Amino acid sequence: MPRIAGQDLPDHKKVPYALRYIFGVGPKVADDIIKQTKINPDKRANELNSEEINRIQAALDQIMVEGDLRREINDNISRLKRIHAYRGLRHSAGLPVRGQRTRSNARTKRGAKRTIGALTKEAAAKIDATKK
Repeated sequence: MPRIAGQDLPDHKKVPYALRYIFGVGPKVADDIIKQTKINPDKRANELNSEEINRIQAALDQIMVEGDLRREINDNISRLKRIHAYRGLRHSAGLPVRGQRTRSNARTKRGAKRTIGALTKEAAAKIDATKK
């Protein structure tokens, strides 16, 4: 299992797809690295020799990936929070940042739906059953 940029690449996948397991490497960057290093794109990750792994590592050193990229993203978000920008306030509140509607959607950001005020039929039936 080759280890590149602090990430173990899956053995059974072809190199362009295995490189995508590195944070910050998507389809375009993976294809560019394959072309730059002149590695056969049909080769599997476990078939790479040490010289090819070194060429990939050298190509990845030129772009920001893994820890450096994560740190950069977190620094940008904390800067937005610090200067009280609208986007920073949305990050702090745990709400969608890029203008999506929240009245009917945004369940992944806001969490599970909680009924406030009115009771659901099931909850009302439970209360009635305990009163009797």
